[in-house]
Amino acid sequence: MAGVSPGNSSHPGLDLLFLTQTYPRFPGDVSGPFIRDLALGLARGGDRVTVLTPHAQGLAPAWEDGGIDVVTFRYAPERLELLGYGRSLEADETVKGGAALAAPLYALGARRAVQRQLRQRRFDMVHAHWIVPNGVAAATVCGGRRGVPLAIGLHGSDVFLAEKPGVRSAVRWALSRSRLLTGCSPELVERVRALALPAGYPTERSRVIPYGVDVAAFSPDPARRSLWRQRLGIPEYAPLLLGVGRMATKKGFQVLIEILPALLAEHPELRVVLAGGGDLLATFQAATREWSARVHFPGSVLRDTLPDLYRAADVFVLPAVHDARGNVDGLPNVILEAMASGLPVVASRVSGIPLAVEDGRTGRLVPERDGPALLGALRQMLADPEAARQMGERGRAKAESELTWDAVAGQYREGYRAALTVY
Repeated sequence: MAGVSPGNSSHPGLDLLFLTQTYPRFPGDVSGPFIRDLALGLARGGDRVTVLTPHAQGLAPAWEDGGIDVVTFRYAPERLELLGYGRSLEADETVKGGAALAAPLYALGARRAVQRQLRQRRFDMVHAHWIVPNGVAAATVCGGRRGVPLAIGLHGSDVFLAEKPGVRSAVRWALSRSRLLTGCSPELVERVRALALPAGYPTERSRVIPYGVDVAAFSPDPARRSLWRQRLGIPEYAPLLLGVGRMATKKGFQVLIEILPALLAEHPELRVVLAGGGDLLATFQAATREWSARVHFPGSVLRDTLPDLYRAADVFVLPAVHDARGNVDGLPNVILEAMASGLPVVASRVSGIPLAVEDGRTGRLVPERDGPALLGALRQMLADPEAARQMGERGRAKAESELTWDAVAGQYREGYRAALTVY
């Protein structure tokens, strides 16, 4: 192996190259924090990680980030750099016109960036996060039996894109050159495995690995409970229902908004906070205008202030759905953050969410798009605050024992090492 672990002499460290389309650009940025957290977890275990991420306005060509070497690549004039950092999809459902036009330039730029890195040194493995476009781009210069081994990581919207008729053949070819397929939910992995021909992608080379969470940053702290409540004008005694995520169809907030009038009428003190930006924000604000004094939309919340928002809440909700095109999240990071913060979680039983939330133990899982079931679960939480609090405590314990980034990085490392023995 190329690297040597300074912190663990029991195994030589791996030298890994990540290709991603999003990575935190500044402290508190919510673009791709899970890529950074995974890279840092691997580095703490003794591996060396270099991250290739597309250039965006204001970004330096390269920087060191807690032991991670981050390198940006150009693919177009700055005004046409429209991919990555959550800018590619309209409401997370359709590819924006400008992004579609920039896609071939992005693929070429990503390919050249990987080539440059491979010329500089021999990596043990390239992990291309998001099969479209990065898995396909990376497969043009690595993978196969003689190239640098290739892993492909699935995260959600890329699977929806991979299933499009005009893209499937390129995806199949990329899969044929990869040694490892990772995903944060069984559904995402199975949907992509089914695209591989002739018999599907090998099960033994597929890994379902949940995301992790920073249990130090996201943690209960009663002393800070009032910070966001004061900012939003929410009384200390009022029960607070919190949802966090992009205002996009697949997050399912439209299902919540449909049942909010009944919930608010039954609980006169209840306040609701839906935090996040996105294309449907104005629509949701208009739908709840009658309740504007009790339903708050603070917009996008920087990551460094997000922990205190969880601390202000009593129950977390994310009624995620498959949108009309089949797009769905893998395992939303916000669910793990809520669990680590000691909140009971009410969410849909879709994709990777059941990997984290245990129905009746750390929260409640309901069928997607089932407004009455969602209303019933939230009623239960609000009717028995002590039982809800105990669910939150069990969720925190699960996050601490199973879902730290060091534990998750260990699962990835095991997958990488197994993949290196394939040929």
